[in-house]
Amino acid sequence: MTAALEETGLEQTAGAASEAAGKAAAMVRDSVKTVIAASMVGTAIEFYDFYAYGTAAANYFPHIFFSAKDNPTVALLMSLLTFAIAFIARPLGSLVFGHFGDRMGRKTTLVVSLMTMGVGTFLIGCLPTYEQAGVFAVAVLCLLRFIQGIGLGGEWSGAALVATENAPEDKRALYGSFPELGAPIGFFLSNGTYFVLESFNDQAAMLSWGWRVPFLLSAVLVIVGLVVRVHMEETPVFRMAQAQKKVVKSPLTEVFRKSWRQVLQATFLVAVTYTLFYTLATWSLAWGTKDTENGGGNLGFTNQEYLLMLMISICVFALFIVLSCLYADKIGRRRVLTFSSCALVVFALLFPFLLDGQLVGQKNFAANMAFLCIGFALMGIAFGPIGAFLPELFDANVRYSGSGIGYNLAAIVGAAFVPTIATWLSHNWGVHSVGLYLGVMAVCCLVSVLTCKETKDVDFTK
Repeated sequence: MTAALEETGLEQTAGAASEAAGKAAAMVRDSVKTVIAASMVGTAIEFYDFYAYGTAAANYFPHIFFSAKDNPTVALLMSLLTFAIAFIARPLGSLVFGHFGDRMGRKTTLVVSLMTMGVGTFLIGCLPTYEQAGVFAVAVLCLLRFIQGIGLGGEWSGAALVATENAPEDKRALYGSFPELGAPIGFFLSNGTYFVLESFNDQAAMLSWGWRVPFLLSAVLVIVGLVVRVHMEETPVFRMAQAQKKVVKSPLTEVFRKSWRQVLQATFLVAVTYTLFYTLATWSLAWGTKDTENGGGNLGFTNQEYLLMLMISICVFALFIVLSCLYADKIGRRRVLTFSSCALVVFALLFPFLLDGQLVGQKNFAANMAFLCIGFALMGIAFGPIGAFLPELFDANVRYSGSGIGYNLAAIVGAAFVPTIATWLSHNWGVHSVGLYLGVMAVCCLVSVLTCKETKDVDFTK
């Protein structure tokens, strides 16, 4: 009997040792360089694509795909509405890619989403104009924009998981900043491309062929992204879930059955960052460079001047992403996001005074740079911790689906119609109405933050 007990004890010890060894093997991580590249490159391409389209929709598409002769403001509004199509498609993409990301793994899903996104963007640069193909050109533009949105729906959440599921427990927010930093990088590359093109070409050349170049160049970024992602490993947290047989057959059902509240919280946590970003980057570009008759604020800036100001201020965005994530790892996600939400309410009430031409006059670089730099600083504080906070709201077996659905629903709530709504508001009610719009979104974010629990110390493997 004693011998039997000793044998049983030895078996249990061996079993525990084997389980520990298996867990240790599952937690083998990619190098920091690989994690940075794999998570950052996709979101850089994502934001590059969206900024390229946003700039083209504000400046070129009203002339290329819509009639700008009879009513330029209406042509601008119609062009900006096509901007919204990809945002509407994104939740559908998050449903599809989230399902496979939680069942098959993060790596394969991210490769497919990047290819889908890249093909849609490249083909936009190959489209015929309205004069060449009529309504067919507009229809195909809308279709490709929809395909872009499907691919984008699976991108951010997968990239955030690659970063955070490879992170040490006390540095998840810092690692979560890697995909977030793709935003300013993509923005800088996109606006930099337009800036260089407009430096050497006049408006006629840009309308003829120059607008196509940023879309065609996206192919280079996609190829780089694919090479990095094909060679990365599956995340250790997902490998552990597979080893422990915790992968669920229907992640979407599980999310909406158990985590619907977290989905709503995630949606409004992110929505204000979208509203703020496209107010800063897309609406303000049109407002600063166009006259009143064309839907602008008659501030007198050239397109090239405004792009340069955006490129300078985007560096502030990148800096504050990193700073906010460092603080989020020290003091918690909720404190950082509560501060950013309150600060955004104040900013929303005050920034219209910096963009009111009757108060600041034309070409007031100081006022406009103050608007952009303060806005992008607050954007960095609000956006940075999201890379860790959203995944932490969900269990590992539904994390891709849950964080992706919340993030992409926020794209509809906070971004899809922002340039259109802001242009309509400012044209009919003045620039202060745009501030009130942003303020409402900031209050919604604050309510969402206050209803969330702190997630800094959660067990990320569960």
